[in-house]
Amino acid sequence: QVQLTESGGGTVQAGGSLKLSCTANARTFVGYNMGWFRQVPGKARQYIGAISWNGDDTEYVDSVKGRFTMSRDSAKYILYLQMNNLKPEDAAVYFCATKYSPGYYPGRPCFSPDRQFDSWGQGTQVTVSS
Repeated sequence: QVQLTESGGGTVQAGGSLKLSCTANARTFVGYNMGWFRQVPGKARQYIGAISWNGDDTEYVDSVKGRFTMSRDSAKYILYLQMNNLKPEDAAVYFCATKYSPGYYPGRPCFSPDRQFDSWGQGTQVTVSS
């Protein structure tokens, strides 16, 4: 399995921005869709969105749409999550995830976050102060 390492978390005031990174120890990104999740204590992990292995397809949950943007640098095997206009409710531990799943594209039929990821990072904490 691919090993993932998140970084870039920290504390920011409401309305501020953070950019998270997720580095993969992969030899290739081809066929690996990637996604971001977040979790607060006592609650289930929440899916935020995903980006296809080629970067052409993305999807976001409504709560972050227009504020969060995913991108990937395939040459460096890094996934990014740019988070703007952060709100206190965005505070959580953020995880990146991946799975080799060619033929499944975020936002298209048959793409289910519950089945599309099997490798996870250790998470990075994001705190948003009001």
